[in-house]
Amino acid sequence: MSTRDTSTLGILFILIGMAAISINDVLIKQLSGGYPLHQLVFTRSAIGVIFSIFFLHLEGGWSLLKTSTPGLHTLRALMIVISNMSFFAAIAVLPLAETTALFFAAPLMITLLSIPILGEKVGPMRLSAVLVGFVGVMIMQRPWQSVADTDVNRIVLLLPILAALTYAINQVMTRNLGVSSRASALSIYIQSAFILVSAAFYFVAGDGRFAEGAENGAVIFLLRAWTWPASADWPLLIGLGCVSAIVGYCLSQAYRISSAATVAPFEYIGLPLAVLWGYFIFGELPDLAVTFGILLIMGAGLFVFLRERMLARKITRPINMRR
Repeated sequence: MSTRDTSTLGILFILIGMAAISINDVLIKQLSGGYPLHQLVFTRSAIGVIFSIFFLHLEGGWSLLKTSTPGLHTLRALMIVISNMSFFAAIAVLPLAETTALFFAAPLMITLLSIPILGEKVGPMRLSAVLVGFVGVMIMQRPWQSVADTDVNRIVLLLPILAALTYAINQVMTRNLGVSSRASALSIYIQSAFILVSAAFYFVAGDGRFAEGAENGAVIFLLRAWTWPASADWPLLIGLGCVSAIVGYCLSQAYRISSAATVAPFEYIGLPLAVLWGYFIFGELPDLAVTFGILLIMGAGLFVFLRERMLARKITRPINMRR
């Protein structure tokens, strides 16, 4: 398959994955009022891993799960577990568009992390764009407001940032591990980690005793007691599992077969989708500060990736001529 074909396929996978993520976030937020986060994570991963195993068999079978770097895969899975649970805890309290926009600092963090981890060179123009993006993050943190004036705890506002950082580490690792691992295997590793971590949450806090007396919505969502799902919620939970499998496979496949500079800009489709779902389903619209922050983060991220693609063309063109 040619480079152009793999790039097109990578873009298609990232678009499907981001659409699935937006639906996943809506379902999590919809269900956050009646179930603990670890129960939702366990349910969606237990269902999702079944679909991931089906994809695994299509790509070659159980032998694909063998790896020479189990430690790195474990660390990668742990990063995405922390990222997801931090983000989901935030959307239970924050507007969907605001949480998603803060999370989109991740591509900027990928640029910074690629310097020490991948040994990539990042010039002053991209570093300046990253700085602009982080100004947008700071604006959305509303530092000019006192704690009494903010609608939510400032720690909750930091949860999407933690999610972005751990997601960025995960994606940088995917670029290294994807050379020798299939997307279905990468997805199963992550789904299994979700199941193990959420099961551990159940055994430690499944009775809800740590949520007693808590006032923070994110803490309550994280630690409330497990409860048997209402019959009306089963379609949502099953849909959550199906969407989870699509997300895990499509994102792993996109970054495995295409360069990050090619596919990552298309992740920004998630921002208008978050605004759209937030308005039509939850009646939320971002205020002026959030809108300005969104524009700064989105603009900075797109500039970084367009700059990377331009530099990549400059670097690869002489190599093609020598052929």
